[in-house]
Amino acid sequence: MSIYNITLIKGDGIGPEIIDEAVKVLDAVAGVSGLEFNYDEALMGGIAYDITGDPLPQETIAKSLNSDAVLFGAIGGQKWDELPREKRPESGLLRFRKELGVYANYRPAVVYDELVNASSLKPEIVEGVDLMVIRELIGGIYFGEPKGRDENKGWNTMVYTREEITRIAHHAFKIAMKREKRVCSIDKANVLDVSQLWREEVEEVAKEYPEVELTHMYVDNAAMQLILNPRQFDVMLTGNIFGDILSDEASMLSGSIGLLPSASVGNKIGVYEPIHGSAPDIAGQGIANPIATIASASMMLRFALGENEAADRIDAGIKQALSEGYRTKDLAQFDAKEICSTSEMGSIIANYAAKCKL
Repeated sequence: MSIYNITLIKGDGIGPEIIDEAVKVLDAVAGVSGLEFNYDEALMGGIAYDITGDPLPQETIAKSLNSDAVLFGAIGGQKWDELPREKRPESGLLRFRKELGVYANYRPAVVYDELVNASSLKPEIVEGVDLMVIRELIGGIYFGEPKGRDENKGWNTMVYTREEITRIAHHAFKIAMKREKRVCSIDKANVLDVSQLWREEVEEVAKEYPEVELTHMYVDNAAMQLILNPRQFDVMLTGNIFGDILSDEASMLSGSIGLLPSASVGNKIGVYEPIHGSAPDIAGQGIANPIATIASASMMLRFALGENEAADRIDAGIKQALSEGYRTKDLAQFDAKEICSTSEMGSIIANYAAKCKL
């Protein structure tokens, strides 16, 4: 039996609800896959500030670094919006990513056949979409110096080193080798010096992966092409701010932000989380969609722990639940046989995942 130590950061809003369902599914597949999970909860976000005065306590960093992986819910809410910037939940998350060195963010955007009508785009546009955005996560304009503001202006600096570009590019090409072997690098090289360096360095890395086709696209055109013809993309490689925007755009191809997971990895411990926020307006109502968090647990099994069979079980459980017509409230209008609560959806997926035949 393989034993893994998992740090759980439930966070704020719907975070505790969706993490509980992911744990339920993990435990269900553990029983049939010869795995055991030891969970250790840690604080981050608004709840951490309320309890400790710090949105990212040092204890959380230590626990995370001593685990095999981190499963994270969501943070933030209007309650903490008036705090000084360094005390806000989002500041804790940025520091957390930096402390763990998770510089590569994997964001898949997959349109399930059962939910092809859920997208705001025509079915013939989104049917069969299966792409991966690889976003650099701890560099670029969010972290560049100098930054600041005075009475009349504010400024931020977009900075990338060759090393930062090289290491994220390797992630994109390695992922592409397991997919359709196509990488589209997104930049703004026609006007930004930093993007010119980005493009040069990506082309150097590409020489090490001769089987992978590399193309380049300006970010404004990429935003348009994602809506016009999303199936043209396999792996999209880009920097922090462009990736932040494009991955959110790509997520809506699926019809609900409650469906899509993410992984943030680097040289230390990976963090696995849904791409959506804490949704405090629906917290405690039992209507949040847990699928993105459950799918994040699957990514954790696959990328952090190498437990592909257990990950396949979870993916199959999600697909079967959707095929059978089970929907949470956000997807109620799309071929629903039964509307489920957050907990009910977790239980259904857990049952299917444990019983499926691979």
